Amino acid sequence: MDEISFKRPQLEDRELIQGYFNGLKRYSCEWTFANFYLWSRFFGAMWAVIDGLLVFRSGYEGSYSYTFPIGEGDHRAVLERLMAEAKAAGSPFRMHSLSREDAGVLEQYFPGQFEVEWMRDYADYVYETEKLIRLSGKKYHGKKNHINQFKAQYPDWSYEPITDDNVEECFQMALRWRIENGCEADPEKNQEMCVSMNSLRLYKELGLKGGLLRAEGRIVAFTLGEPIGSSDAFVVHIEKAYADVRGAYPMINQQFLEHEVSAYRYVNREDDTGDEGLRRAKESYHPAFLVEKGYARLNGEYHE
Repeated sequence: MDEISFKRPQLEDRELIQGYFNGLKRYSCEWTFANFYLWSRFFGAMWAVIDGLLVFRSGYEGSYSYTFPIGEGDHRAVLERLMAEAKAAGSPFRMHSLSREDAGVLEQYFPGQFEVEWMRDYADYVYETEKLIRLSGKKYHGKKNHINQFKAQYPDWSYEPITDDNVEECFQMALRWRIENGCEADPEKNQEMCVSMNSLRLYKELGLKGGLLRAEGRIVAFTLGEPIGSSDAFVVHIEKAYADVRGAYPMINQQFLEHEVSAYRYVNREDDTGDEGLRRAKESYHPAFLVEKGYARLNGEYHE
């Protein structure tokens, strides 16, 4: 059996990988090229096409985790090859970002052999786009108030799509945000800011859409995202606003959706990573549903 050739993602891989994603009717934020490319360096993420099926592998030798194969082909045979690779590398066989359908197929192929865990902290929040644009009704009253307060305090406010003419200003705002939020002392925050800055630097190459908010002439918030596969959803990957500019977060959220995302039925605003404050904020927008993600391991193998 030939050795599997996993590769680090390069910008020139986008068309091939995106081609597989375009056939997916899924709502998870993982299934976009930009997300995979931007986070790959932090998780050792690589990709390979095995017998016509696309697979991602994260981690390092001795601790690999794989995605369910994507595409048309013999999924069971590819899974068996992945199990053999993990065994040869001394790694317990694990899988991540499984859908309920994936988990069902896994059980069908290998009855009783896998334990699947559904981790609430990593479930994506998906909302009806129109509801987040209109913010109608009592349950959105607080959001509407914050937006009205922003408009009253900054009557000269404006929204702009991110372009070559203003992306450098966004970059400078991100640098200031990074300092104000103590990112250098926090590894996770620092990783997120590296991703944010690379998103701005490569927004065209990665096919990202962005928007920014100005108040008193300066940028106080920006956001970036992209469509998810062939679904009727858009995912917001990055959203940054100054904490001392009241209403900036709900304002950039509402304006970006109104101007750039209104054609999509749903908007995915990613997970809360178990942060209680972030969970309250995401729940306060009243998601239409959560995207569950399964993490599987072979029974009898140790859990790290």
